[in-house]
Amino acid sequence: MSKVLIIGAGGVGRVVTYKCAQHPEVFSEIMLASRTVSKCEDIVRDVARDTGHQHLSTAAVDAENVPELVALIRSFGPKLLIHVALPYQDLTIMDACLETGVHYLDTANYEPKDEAKFEYSWQWAYQDRFKEAGLLAVLGCGFDPGVTSIFTARAAKHHFDEIHYLDIVDCNGGDHGKAFATNFNPEINIREITQKGRFYENGQWIETEPHEISKMLSYPNIGERNSYLIYHEELESLVKNYPTIKRARFWMTFGEEYLTHLRVIQNIGMASIEPINYQGKEIVPLQFLKAVLPDPGDLGDNYVGETSIGCRIRGMKDGKEKTYYIWNNCSHQAAFEETGTQGVSYTTGVPAMLGAMMVLTGEWSGKGVFNVEEFNPDPFLDQLGENGLVWHEKENIDLEL
Repeated sequence: MSKVLIIGAGGVGRVVTYKCAQHPEVFSEIMLASRTVSKCEDIVRDVARDTGHQHLSTAAVDAENVPELVALIRSFGPKLLIHVALPYQDLTIMDACLETGVHYLDTANYEPKDEAKFEYSWQWAYQDRFKEAGLLAVLGCGFDPGVTSIFTARAAKHHFDEIHYLDIVDCNGGDHGKAFATNFNPEINIREITQKGRFYENGQWIETEPHEISKMLSYPNIGERNSYLIYHEELESLVKNYPTIKRARFWMTFGEEYLTHLRVIQNIGMASIEPINYQGKEIVPLQFLKAVLPDPGDLGDNYVGETSIGCRIRGMKDGKEKTYYIWNNCSHQAAFEETGTQGVSYTTGVPAMLGAMMVLTGEWSGKGVFNVEEFNPDPFLDQLGENGLVWHEKENIDLEL
């Protein structure tokens, strides 16, 4: 049994706290911390009521302040820190873990505040420091990145001698009834999906205009949805760790109404991350927009439908070409009934808890910085369905891609 510190009290933090509390045999003491301690207290109250976990606590911390983080970590004494706050804070939290001798796990790679740039180079640069400290840093243990990378690892281990073509497909077939809302932090979400697209082919990265390439794809239990090629961070680590890949792409569904709102937001400058002066104060338009949009953590009550996320893979096995599709569908309603959050938070939070469990039970181990596909996928996937995310697979089917 181990202490765990969770940083971040949004929808994902709520799910991680719930799921950790369901396993007191692994997570004996749980502390939830964020800048706004009242959010932590609300979550812990609900989790204690619903799970009966006896050792839950809260704290206030500025995750961009290393001395504050160090003081909190030392006072609580966790074995592992689960970071589900903002990706801007990855490096300060990693620094604090190194200073205090604590293992680290996150769900999204670092990006600087002043530039919408998604790459692992900043965190991979910590490899030697974590290795020398005898500590483990697990990167990208949400769903995508996270489960999609572990799905790919399963494919490589059990189904292919060589993976040649990888397409990650992400569909939200749900309806929250709002005119416009994002399913996770609006600032991060809008930065991500308004950037230029990028995919990997024949050893090169090819850039596209935002939403330039689209294709109708069929998703289990949902049907056909227009899917757009965007860039997503796990592509970078997967092509590095599976060098036989000839092409890797990421597809995400967007409705026409959503895209129309997004174009308006961009055209009037509200998606900008460049500070402007307003009435003598400096503000960032996208941060202001975040403040007026619906809180993703409040979307679950009336959210209906499902998400469907998976990997469509083509490659070689025993000298023959093979296709393989592995995926999960998650009900927004079922997620809300269990944790009070919608499905996108649930699909990120469950894998974060499960990755932490893998570390604390010794199923995943090592010294240094690792992406999740570098670990054994089997014990993780053996537990994934039992913890709320049942997965499915089919072989030798039409991948539509």
